[in-house]
Amino acid sequence: MRGRAQSDESTPRWSRHDWWGVVLDAPDAGALARFYAELLGWEIGKDTPAWATVAPRGGVAYLGFQTSPGYVRPVWPSVEGRQQMMMHLDLEVSDLEAAVTHAVQLGAMAAEHQPQDTVRVLLDPAGHPFCLYVGE
Repeated sequence: MRGRAQSDESTPRWSRHDWWGVVLDAPDAGALARFYAELLGWEIGKDTPAWATVAPRGGVAYLGFQTSPGYVRPVWPSVEGRQQMMMHLDLEVSDLEAAVTHAVQLGAMAAEHQPQDTVRVLLDPAGHPFCLYVGE
């Protein structure tokens, strides 16, 4: 990509300038970052009242969270006239039941509508849908 620094594995992780990520709005960025850090076993990179990030121990991809005072919790499945999800995360797991149990213990909720046998749609504490699925 033009205008983007190119780093390689020899550059120390925190010195790299080719990070990329996905950012979710939330009523409390830090709280949602802590949920995903615990769920995924990732490290919290930043944790301020307005902005927080989590990332795996290697690489330069991250999930970011920004506090949005006007945050409106999405509904899933979609309901006309209500806030729809704009995106969702897909996370492959090897033991669906264990992964769902862990996510619920951390504060996720199982969605009422479950479209497939090998996929579980959950809602994170801010209401963002995410899917746990068993790979084929």
